[in-house]
Amino acid sequence: MHDEDTCDPQRESNQMERDVLYLLTMPEDGQPLWSIDDLNREMERWDVIDLVHGLARSGLIHRTTDGFVFATRAGVRAVQMIGRII
Repeated sequence: MHDEDTCDPQRESNQMERDVLYLLTMPEDGQPLWSIDDLNREMERWDVIDLVHGLARSGLIHRTTDGFVFATRAGVRAVQMIGRII
């Protein structure tokens, strides 16, 4: 048995997508609207667009024609059902 955590890229990607969804469903902010650039700065990443594409394909977020993103009703409900996992 290994006591060390192995690097699992899929698990890491899922965690980052979850973090983006959490930002888009902050309860105290209502239904926030974020730009991709703002998400990049908040997440301290340059490849948030890949995460956004995955979440949009899943129907959890919507992207406007001018580049802003927000959580869909399904995304908000998913976070409500599972809660915020830290």
